Amino acid sequence: MILLALLTPLFLCFEIWQLVICERHLGLRQIARGGDPRQGGLGELTAFAWSMMLIGYWVWMLALLFVPAARIAGAGLLAVSVLGYSVRRGAPLRWILIILMFEGAIRLGLLFALATAAWRELR
Repeated sequence: MILLALLTPLFLCFEIWQLVICERHLGLRQIARGGDPRQGGLGELTAFAWSMMLIGYWVWMLALLFVPAARIAGAGLLAVSVLGYSVRRGAPLRWILIILMFEGAIRLGLLFALATAAWRELR
């Protein structure tokens, strides 16, 4: 568990970065302007980094399922991600930011709990 759980701070930072990027592209000002964030897009480097981190994040969550001590955290992270994605798919644009914030907060809580458990096991 230790090796996989040691990556938790990396994914904690990624979750925070993801929330900042989402706020920037789907923020209240963007919604008030009536702008569609899908029209602007991300920069190429940002889009590449985000895509690679998302792929790594999903692989890491799946790998957690094979570690008995981290199985519940991995299943929780996967469940929140899948549920959040399915809810966002059918939501109007103005609700997506709210759903993303709740989803991110739950994932941050699960990641923090996993990091705490790994720290205790490390000591």
